[in-house]
Amino acid sequence: MPAPFDHNDSNVVVIVGSGAGGGTLGSELAQKGIDVVILEAGSRHETWDFINDEWDSFGQLAWKDKRMTSGDWQVAKDFPNLPAWIVKSVGGSTVHWAGASLRFQEHEFKARTNYGEVEGANLLDWPIDLAEMEPWYAKAEDRMGVTRTNGIPGLPGNNNFKVLEAGAKKIGYKEVHTGRMAINSEPRDDRASCMQIGFCFQGCKSGAKWSTLVSEIPKGEATGRLEVRPDSHVMRIEHDDSGKVTGVVYADAEGREQRQKARVVCVAGNSIESPRLLLNSNSSMFPDGLANSSGQVGRNYMRHTTGSVYGVFDKPVHMYRGTTMAGIVQDEAKHDDSRGFVGGYELETLSLGLPFMAAFLMPGDWGRDFAADMEQYRNMAGLWIVGEDMPREDNRITLADETDEYGMPIPNVNFDDHPNDTAMRDHAYKQGSAIYDAVGAMRTIHTPPYPSTHNLGTNRMSERPEDGVVNRFGQAHDVPNLFVSDGSQFTTGAAENPTLTIVSLALRQADHIANRMGKGEL
Repeated sequence: MPAPFDHNDSNVVVIVGSGAGGGTLGSELAQKGIDVVILEAGSRHETWDFINDEWDSFGQLAWKDKRMTSGDWQVAKDFPNLPAWIVKSVGGSTVHWAGASLRFQEHEFKARTNYGEVEGANLLDWPIDLAEMEPWYAKAEDRMGVTRTNGIPGLPGNNNFKVLEAGAKKIGYKEVHTGRMAINSEPRDDRASCMQIGFCFQGCKSGAKWSTLVSEIPKGEATGRLEVRPDSHVMRIEHDDSGKVTGVVYADAEGREQRQKARVVCVAGNSIESPRLLLNSNSSMFPDGLANSSGQVGRNYMRHTTGSVYGVFDKPVHMYRGTTMAGIVQDEAKHDDSRGFVGGYELETLSLGLPFMAAFLMPGDWGRDFAADMEQYRNMAGLWIVGEDMPREDNRITLADETDEYGMPIPNVNFDDHPNDTAMRDHAYKQGSAIYDAVGAMRTIHTPPYPSTHNLGTNRMSERPEDGVVNRFGQAHDVPNLFVSDGSQFTTGAAENPTLTIVSLALRQADHIANRMGKGEL
């Protein structure tokens, strides 16, 4: 472990958050010879600490700090203080994610151009495209060990996948396989292959699943140039009279206020905490929040159009055995507005254990039907919808009047479903049911969206400063040495799980920051 950097060392790059963006960026910069301090609000848990029990694991890893919700989305009714299920621990939500690693499609980087004017949506083209991202995607896939790339075989299909595959092919779908997964199907990168334990969301005790905790941060620490400080809750970013950031103020494990100086600050706390931090860093120079001259900080929150379909069969499926999300149908992940909506969606295998199934199957509607369904648990197959939702200006993160234990305003997450989101979800429910009906399901169940981990937007990339918060490298339009390094920089959400794109952008951003620092421009 490297010796800790001095709080007054103004030459370090400070990164807020250690997940897919922050953890990758910090490790890559350290390996390029740059001194880095990662400040992580959560504690550090290693693979041997993880708990193969849903509720206990949630208690160990989840971000349970109070949040507020508003808007017409179902989550605000069912889970008003849990709008998103993210991790508060070193490694961030890469500890919890399922591993699905899909590239965005070409048309998704230019949604405004390809979808046209969509009423009530705030669509904008990304200032980058697939051709520019392809080499970074390739680097990320190799680094993460994504199956079905670089000659790495796919994971085996469990029963849940076999049911999905049989039904999908019966109704004419062609693009059906066990996915591109950042979970080892064979030993690689000093990590074992998947043992099919089935607790992918609980941290992966075998270490087969890529996360910044097991795969990136240790490599950065080995250089002696990366220090990770857990239990460090960042409250404000400070700047000088010229408007350049100079460091951050954070609360340490004992709740004491600390100040870490910085040459560059990179915000990677996810699409709720990152805008919260920028909004709370207001000053006379930035009265509406740091880097917010456009008024776009906190706006255009996206979470993917989600929901689940479960099929109940007359024989056991045991969907919970094996890799949680190693199964995908990609035929609907296209833009074809003849279906009644723009953009597309993926269908991915998903199983929940009994405790979470009880919480999410029929929230607030327990009774005879619920009990009957739960009795059929072992006979269920399940899938999850991941679709492109529309960015909307009023889907946003704002600061509430209530404060947390550090005196920092808690975030309010406001979200209204766009009619396009609803039409897409209804189409996906219908197709999911058709898949299971085709192989003899006795009935199918449509569950409302869960608190999603795919938090996107709120500090989006834009060509013009007035349209967003950061430029094509995640650099704030208003502040030259401030970067955003997580999914909040996404201009639109696409249909694909976002982690591969977050990691690819972080690798590209590290290259950009290192080059700029080398030239004395940062």
